[in-house]
This record gives sequence, structure tokens and C-alpha cells, in this order.
Amino acid sequence: MVALLISVIVAAAAVATGMVYHVGLGGEIFGGLAGFIIPQLLIGFIVRKKVTKVQNALQEMLMNSRKKMDRKIQLFQTKPGGNIKQLQRQLEGDQKTVVTEALAYTARFEPFRKWSLFMGPQIATMRLQFFYQLKDFAAVDKLLAAGGLFTGPMMMEPMAIAMKIARQYKNGDTAGAEKTFKRRVKWFRGNRGTLLYGLMSWIYMQQGESEKARQLLVKAKEITADETLAHNWEMLANNKNSAFSNAGLGEEWYGLYLETPPLPKQQKVRMSARGGRPF
Repeated sequence: MVALLISVIVAAAAVATGMVYHVGLGGEIFGGLAGFIIPQLLIGFIVRKKVTKVQNALQEMLMNSRKKMDRKIQLFQTKPGGNIKQLQRQLEGDQKTVVTEALAYTARFEPFRKWSLFMGPQIATMRLQFFYQLKDFAAVDKLLAAGGLFTGPMMMEPMAIAMKIARQYKNGDTAGAEKTFKRRVKWFRGNRGTLLYGLMSWIYMQQGESEKARQLLVKAKEITADETLAHNWEMLANNKNSAFSNAGLGEEWYGLYLETPPLPKQQKVRMSARGGRPF
């Protein structure tokens, strides 16, 4: 890494200077430490500032696109006679376009890779999420298989971990999915682990292991206090397995593409008593 190399060179120069001027061992050690740390801090500050600028531009692009799609949904809900399947195709097309653009945008982070040890994993994490949204699961699996402390995606957020578990399950590695879940879920306190508990209990249900799902939800509902998980536990406890549903987890759940989300509904249009204009 360039930043590390610069710090080593500056530190070595500081130590050599101290030896030339006979500042003593203490002075040489202090000079070496200062020569190593100060360049790291300065370079880190400059790089973070530039990276933040690129990140903000990416977030703004995603937010603007989301607002446009939300406006389409709102217009559809208030306009009678709309074609819901056509709306769905439009939204899917819009989503694919913006995510493809965002994926290409990640190339702007590449120049910072040589200045930061953790830029590689950050780029891989962003690309993991974008490939997943595009349903390019071959690329997702390739990124997950890459691993490595400074190369693979960072498994620090519930959604990234959920994506990995979902792919392990879809690839037939249920044991691996369970192992990943148990190793990662303990990192999260309160409701931050809600999606992971919901996902793992769903996998158990798909495997016909409703009792394992129920036992997991006993713990999950106490830790997360989530209404959806509590409801699922209640249904399983009363032998109403068919009522199990993660729909209450919303977009995060459907973002794993394990189930199809419900289509948006149109608002009913009320007519005046004389059959006149709608209001």
C-alpha cells in the first residue's frame, strides 16, 4: 500500500536524521513513531474526504431514483384503471437501470484502493449488494467465494450476511447457511438481528423443520422484540404452520428474492351520489 510505504520511508528518514544529529535513543524512537503516524493521519484524512464526496454522489443518485419510482407508485394508486403488471415491469426496468449505473459508478472508488487497506472490501461489499439486486447470482457467488481480509466483501451488516446465507441455502448448502447464521448473529444486539432470525427460521420451515424454527423464534422474539417474529412464533406454537410469514419484515425481506412481494394496490375511487365525477 502506498500510504504504508510512505509512512515507512518517512519514519526511516526521521530515525536516520536522529542518528546523524545524535538525539539519543528516545529521540530516535519518538521521531520514528511520529514519522510513521503523522503521514498515516494526513493521508487518511485526505482520502476519507475524497471518498466521502464520491459516496455522497452515489447516495444522491440512488435516492433520486428511488423518489422517482415512489412517485410512479403513488400516481398508480390514485389513478383508476391502471395496468398493475405494466407498472411492475416499469419499476423493474427502472430498478435495473439505476442499479446498473450504480455498479458502474463503483469504479470511481478504485483509485483509492492503493491508499487504503480496507477500500478493497468496501468496494466488494457495494458490488455484492448491486449484483444481488440485479439477480446476477453467479457474480454474487464469485464475490462471496473470493473471501480474504482485504479482498472479499465485509460481513459487518445484517443485509450482507443475509445475502450470503440466502445464497448458501439456494446453492443447497443449508449446513453452511446455519453455520454462517450462528457465527454472525451474535454480533448484533436488539432488533439489528431481526432479518437474520427471520431468514433462518424461514429456511427451517422450507426444510420441514418447524420445531427448530419455533425454538429459534423463542429466542428471537425476546432479543429483537419484533412483532413479525413474535407472530410467527405464536403461529408455530399453535400448530398453524401455514400462517408463518415474513411479509412484515418488508423490503429487506423481499430484497433477498426468496419470495415475491405483493403488488401495490390501487385506491378505490368513490363516485358522487349522482354518478358524477370521482372524488
